Amino acid sequence: METNDASGFHDIAAYRAELTRLLMRRVAEPGVHETAIAPLHVIRMDAPSALIHTVHRPALCLILQGRKEIGLGEEQYRYDPLNYLVVSVTLPISGRVIEASPDAPYICIRLDFDPAEIAQLIAESPPAGVPDEPSRGLFLDRIDAPLLDTMLRLVRLLDTPKDIAMLAPLALRELYYRLLRGSHGRRLYEIAIGDSQTHRVTRAIDWLNKHYTAPLRIEELAQVANLSSSTLHHRFKAITAMSPLQYQKQLRLQEARRLMINEGLDVSSACYRVGYESPSQFSREYSRQFGVPPSKDLRQVRQSV
Repeated sequence: METNDASGFHDIAAYRAELTRLLMRRVAEPGVHETAIAPLHVIRMDAPSALIHTVHRPALCLILQGRKEIGLGEEQYRYDPLNYLVVSVTLPISGRVIEASPDAPYICIRLDFDPAEIAQLIAESPPAGVPDEPSRGLFLDRIDAPLLDTMLRLVRLLDTPKDIAMLAPLALRELYYRLLRGSHGRRLYEIAIGDSQTHRVTRAIDWLNKHYTAPLRIEELAQVANLSSSTLHHRFKAITAMSPLQYQKQLRLQEARRLMINEGLDVSSACYRVGYESPSQFSREYSRQFGVPPSKDLRQVRQSV
């Protein structure tokens, strides 16, 4: 059966318009908003934002209005309502909204992944095969009508709370299924297959997120992943766009900035709290990451509040 492209584009526009209307009604103020459906969050911005550094957990991000730029290592990604973003492993990234206004706010849906649900789907519908070489743990794909239709049915449930417990799991399961069957779905398959080398790298990623303040010994990390040191290094960089040491450094610097801004720690205290032994090294690496030394960055943030 042939697909009518014009009809498909019309459906996408209609689904997006209704999703935007439903969510604009629910989120009147800028910020990240939780919903009655636990993994579903709505993000609204009324103006372009400054660059924000964060550790992004596995999720689907679907922009309905506006545009955003994401940085992973040295790589840059731009996405908009024509594309969706999938983060399949925990990654330290930077991001900024580049198109938003009070009349046309940036509206984005973030759906946090349930690994158990994805693993169950894979068990019931195994892949025909997975790529031999690892791929980035972050990718963009073209939006399509079936995915938007499924998301719309999920969002509509917010208007009928009594139906959420019964029907939301069905819509979420369908969303995962459509992502797995998409053009990049094999990346999610490989992440969830227990004995794949990519899944072993995710164990190393999880370990680093829990132990980033400790000195990094690549041999120990390789044992956690059950890989050789050289294989771990190669596959880790292929998935995250950075080496294990660079990944740890980003985790440390982001946490140090959070401690100074949100918890009021001074520069030295934050430096030692996240595992640095040399304040001068900390200051150099902080300046490279955030563009200014930590003390100046802290002053600027406090003056802008």
